[in-house]
Amino acid sequence: MITEPKAEIAQRLAAVRQRIRDAEVAYGREAGSVKLLAVSKRQPIEAIRAAIAEGQHAFGENYLQEGAEKREALAGESVEWHFIGALQSNKTRAVAEGFDWVHTIDRLKIARRLSEQRPADAAPLQCCLQVNVSGEASKSGVAPEQAPDLANEIASLPNLQLRGLMTLPEAVPDFESQRAAFRQLRELQARLVADGLALDTLSMGMSNDLEAAVAEGATMVRLGTAVFGPRPEKTP
Repeated sequence: MITEPKAEIAQRLAAVRQRIRDAEVAYGREAGSVKLLAVSKRQPIEAIRAAIAEGQHAFGENYLQEGAEKREALAGESVEWHFIGALQSNKTRAVAEGFDWVHTIDRLKIARRLSEQRPADAAPLQCCLQVNVSGEASKSGVAPEQAPDLANEIASLPNLQLRGLMTLPEAVPDFESQRAAFRQLRELQARLVADGLALDTLSMGMSNDLEAAVAEGATMVRLGTAVFGPRPEKTP
Protein backbone atom coordinates (compact mmCIF):
# COMPACT_ATOMS: atom_id res chain seq x y z
CA MET A 1 0.00 0.00 0.00
CA ILE A 2 1.43 3.36 -1.02
CA THR A 3 2.07 5.80 1.82
CA GLU A 4 1.04 8.84 -0.20
CA PRO A 5 -0.93 8.91 -3.47
CA LYS A 6 1.16 9.62 -6.54
CA ALA A 7 -0.22 13.14 -6.89
CA GLU A 8 0.67 13.95 -3.28
CA ILE A 9 4.25 12.77 -3.74
CA ALA A 10 4.46 14.97 -6.82
CA GLN A 11 3.21 17.91 -4.77
CA ARG A 12 5.61 17.18 -1.94
CA LEU A 13 8.55 16.93 -4.32
CA ALA A 14 7.62 20.19 -5.97
CA ALA A 15 7.40 21.88 -2.55
CA VAL A 16 10.76 20.47 -1.43
CA ARG A 17 12.46 21.54 -4.65
CA GLN A 18 11.04 25.03 -4.26
CA ARG A 19 12.25 25.14 -0.67
CA ILE A 20 15.75 24.22 -1.82
CA ARG A 21 15.65 26.83 -4.61
CA ASP A 22 14.46 29.49 -2.17
CA ALA A 23 17.33 28.65 0.19
CA GLU A 24 19.84 28.81 -2.67
CA VAL A 25 18.60 32.28 -3.56
CA ALA A 26 18.47 33.48 0.04
CA TYR A 27 22.06 32.47 0.79
CA GLY A 28 23.71 33.32 -2.50
CA ARG A 29 24.14 29.77 -3.70
CA GLU A 30 24.26 28.92 -7.38
CA ALA A 31 20.97 27.60 -8.75
CA GLY A 32 20.99 23.80 -8.77
CA SER A 33 24.04 23.52 -6.51
CA VAL A 34 22.13 21.62 -3.80
CA LYS A 35 21.09 18.06 -4.66
CA LEU A 36 18.09 16.34 -3.09
CA LEU A 37 18.68 12.86 -1.69
CA ALA A 38 15.25 11.30 -1.08
CA VAL A 39 15.43 9.07 1.99
CA SER A 40 13.25 6.12 1.08
CA LYS A 41 13.68 3.79 4.06
CA ARG A 42 10.48 1.91 4.93
CA GLN A 43 8.76 3.42 1.90
CA PRO A 44 7.10 1.04 -0.58
CA ILE A 45 8.29 0.51 -4.12
CA GLU A 46 5.24 2.32 -5.50
CA ALA A 47 6.19 5.48 -3.62
CA ILE A 48 9.71 5.40 -5.04
CA ARG A 49 8.31 4.81 -8.53
CA ALA A 50 6.10 7.86 -8.08
CA ALA A 51 9.14 9.94 -7.14
CA ILE A 52 11.11 8.60 -10.11
CA ALA A 53 8.25 9.60 -12.38
CA GLU A 54 8.73 13.16 -11.09
CA GLY A 55 12.41 13.16 -11.97
CA GLN A 56 13.92 12.09 -8.63
CA HIS A 57 16.70 9.56 -9.11
CA ALA A 58 18.89 9.66 -5.97
CA PHE A 59 17.55 7.64 -3.03
CA GLY A 60 19.01 6.95 0.40
CA GLU A 61 18.53 3.65 2.23
CA ASN A 62 19.44 2.77 5.83
CA TYR A 63 18.87 -0.98 5.83
CA LEU A 64 20.72 -3.46 3.63
CA GLN A 65 18.04 -6.10 3.11
CA GLU A 66 15.39 -3.52 2.35
CA GLY A 67 17.75 -1.72 0.00
CA ALA A 68 18.60 -4.95 -1.83
CA GLU A 69 14.93 -5.73 -2.38
CA LYS A 70 14.29 -2.25 -3.74
CA ARG A 71 17.30 -2.33 -6.03
CA GLU A 72 16.10 -5.62 -7.48
CA ALA A 73 12.54 -4.36 -7.94
CA LEU A 74 13.75 -1.17 -9.61
CA ALA A 75 16.59 -2.68 -11.63
CA GLY A 76 15.20 -1.25 -14.87
CA GLU A 77 15.06 2.31 -13.55
CA SER A 78 17.79 4.95 -13.61
CA VAL A 79 18.43 5.15 -9.86
CA GLU A 80 21.46 6.23 -7.85
CA TRP A 81 21.49 4.32 -4.55
CA HIS A 82 23.07 5.88 -1.45
CA PHE A 83 23.70 3.92 1.76
CA ILE A 84 23.15 6.26 4.71
CA GLY A 85 22.80 3.83 7.61
CA ALA A 86 25.22 2.70 10.29
CA LEU A 87 27.90 0.57 8.70
CA GLN A 88 29.42 -2.45 10.43
CA SER A 89 32.11 -4.80 9.19
CA ASN A 90 29.70 -7.61 8.39
CA LYS A 91 27.69 -5.29 6.13
CA THR A 92 30.43 -3.88 3.97
CA ARG A 93 30.27 -6.45 1.15
CA ALA A 94 26.59 -5.80 0.48
CA VAL A 95 27.24 -2.05 0.36
CA ALA A 96 30.34 -2.41 -1.79
CA GLU A 97 28.53 -4.61 -4.28
CA GLY A 98 25.16 -2.92 -4.43
CA PHE A 99 25.36 0.83 -3.78
CA ASP A 100 26.70 3.79 -5.72
CA TRP A 101 27.42 5.95 -2.67
CA VAL A 102 28.03 5.44 1.04
CA HIS A 103 27.81 8.40 3.44
CA THR A 104 28.69 6.77 6.74
CA ILE A 105 32.37 5.77 6.71
CA ASP A 106 34.02 6.63 10.02
CA ARG A 107 36.72 3.95 10.42
CA LEU A 108 39.66 2.92 8.27
CA LYS A 109 38.78 -0.76 8.71
CA ILE A 110 35.38 -0.16 7.12
CA ALA A 111 36.89 1.84 4.26
CA ARG A 112 39.47 -0.86 3.53
CA ARG A 113 36.83 -3.57 3.43
CA LEU A 114 34.66 -1.52 1.08
CA SER A 115 37.60 -0.97 -1.24
CA GLU A 116 38.61 -4.64 -1.20
CA GLN A 117 35.04 -5.83 -1.76
CA ARG A 118 34.09 -3.40 -4.53
CA PRO A 119 33.60 -5.44 -7.74
CA ALA A 120 36.43 -5.05 -10.23
CA ASP A 121 34.06 -4.11 -13.04
CA ALA A 122 32.25 -1.44 -11.01
CA ALA A 123 33.03 2.26 -10.88
CA PRO A 124 34.74 3.42 -7.67
CA LEU A 125 32.37 3.61 -4.72
CA GLN A 126 31.58 7.27 -4.06
CA CYS A 127 31.87 7.98 -0.36
CA CYS A 128 31.67 10.54 2.40
CA LEU A 129 33.48 10.57 5.71
CA GLN A 130 30.97 10.91 8.55
CA VAL A 131 32.03 13.51 11.12
CA ASN A 132 30.45 13.85 14.56
CA VAL A 133 30.57 17.64 14.84
CA SER A 134 28.39 17.74 17.97
CA GLY A 135 30.37 15.14 19.91
CA GLU A 136 27.27 13.18 20.86
CA ALA A 137 28.04 9.75 22.31
CA SER A 138 24.92 8.34 20.65
CA LYS A 139 26.03 9.39 17.16
CA SER A 140 28.44 7.70 14.79
CA GLY A 141 31.19 9.63 13.09
CA VAL A 142 34.84 10.48 13.54
CA ALA A 143 35.80 13.38 15.77
CA PRO A 144 36.68 16.52 13.77
CA GLU A 145 40.29 16.53 14.95
CA GLN A 146 40.76 12.94 13.72
CA ALA A 147 39.11 13.53 10.34
CA PRO A 148 42.13 14.80 8.35
CA ASP A 149 44.26 11.68 8.87
CA LEU A 150 41.34 9.36 8.16
CA ALA A 151 40.27 11.34 5.09
CA ASN A 152 43.75 11.06 3.60
CA GLU A 153 43.89 7.33 4.25
CA ILE A 154 40.47 6.80 2.64
CA ALA A 155 41.45 8.91 -0.35
CA SER A 156 44.41 6.60 -0.99
CA LEU A 157 42.29 3.45 -1.32
CA PRO A 158 42.01 2.21 -4.90
CA ASN A 159 38.30 1.41 -5.28
CA LEU A 160 36.84 4.32 -3.34
CA GLN A 161 36.44 7.94 -4.34
CA LEU A 162 36.25 10.22 -1.34
CA ARG A 163 33.82 12.95 -2.35
CA GLY A 164 33.38 14.86 0.89
CA LEU A 165 31.99 14.92 4.40
CA MET A 166 28.68 14.05 6.03
CA THR A 167 27.24 14.97 9.41
CA LEU A 168 24.13 14.45 11.48
CA PRO A 169 24.44 17.13 14.17
CA GLU A 170 22.53 17.44 17.40
CA ALA A 171 18.97 18.59 16.80
CA VAL A 172 18.65 22.18 18.00
CA PRO A 173 15.71 24.52 17.40
CA ASP A 174 17.35 27.86 16.66
CA PHE A 175 18.73 28.72 13.26
CA GLU A 176 22.08 30.16 14.34
CA SER A 177 22.94 27.08 16.40
CA GLN A 178 22.06 24.90 13.42
CA ARG A 179 24.33 27.00 11.21
CA ALA A 180 27.17 26.79 13.72
CA ALA A 181 27.21 22.99 13.56
CA PHE A 182 27.18 22.92 9.77
CA ARG A 183 29.84 25.63 9.65
CA GLN A 184 32.21 23.27 11.44
CA LEU A 185 31.84 20.73 8.65
CA ARG A 186 32.26 23.33 5.91
CA GLU A 187 35.39 24.73 7.51
CA LEU A 188 36.82 21.25 8.03
CA GLN A 189 36.24 20.41 4.37
CA ALA A 190 37.88 23.69 3.33
CA ARG A 191 40.98 22.74 5.33
CA LEU A 192 41.10 19.31 3.71
CA VAL A 193 40.80 20.85 0.24
CA ALA A 194 43.55 23.34 1.07
CA ASP A 195 45.72 20.36 2.05
CA GLY A 196 45.21 18.78 -1.36
CA LEU A 197 42.10 16.59 -1.23
CA ALA A 198 39.66 17.00 -4.12
CA LEU A 199 36.35 17.15 -2.24
CA ASP A 200 33.09 18.52 -3.65
CA THR A 201 30.36 17.15 -1.37
CA LEU A 202 28.87 18.30 1.92
CA SER A 203 26.07 15.88 2.84
CA MET A 204 24.19 17.73 5.56
CA GLY A 205 20.72 19.03 6.31
CA MET A 206 17.35 17.36 6.78
CA SER A 207 13.76 18.55 6.97
CA ASN A 208 14.14 20.62 10.15
CA ASP A 209 17.45 22.32 9.29
CA LEU A 210 17.65 22.38 5.50
CA GLU A 211 17.98 26.16 5.25
CA ALA A 212 20.80 26.33 7.79
CA ALA A 213 22.66 23.59 5.91
CA VAL A 214 22.27 25.36 2.56
CA ALA A 215 23.43 28.61 4.14
CA GLU A 216 26.65 26.87 5.20
CA GLY A 217 27.40 25.17 1.90
CA ALA A 218 25.49 21.88 1.77
CA THR A 219 25.64 20.25 -1.65
CA MET A 220 23.32 17.37 -0.73
CA VAL A 221 20.36 17.42 1.66
CA ARG A 222 18.74 14.22 2.92
CA LEU A 223 14.93 14.44 3.14
CA GLY A 224 12.48 11.63 3.81
CA THR A 225 9.05 12.50 5.17
CA ALA A 226 9.10 15.84 3.36
CA VAL A 227 9.11 13.84 0.12
CA PHE A 228 7.10 10.74 0.96
CA GLY A 229 5.00 11.67 3.95
CA PRO A 230 5.08 9.74 7.25
CA ARG A 231 6.94 6.42 7.18
CA PRO A 232 4.86 3.25 7.54
CA GLU A 233 5.19 1.56 10.90
CA LYS A 234 7.72 -1.24 11.16
CA THR A 235 6.20 -4.64 10.66
CA PRO A 236 6.65 -7.06 13.56
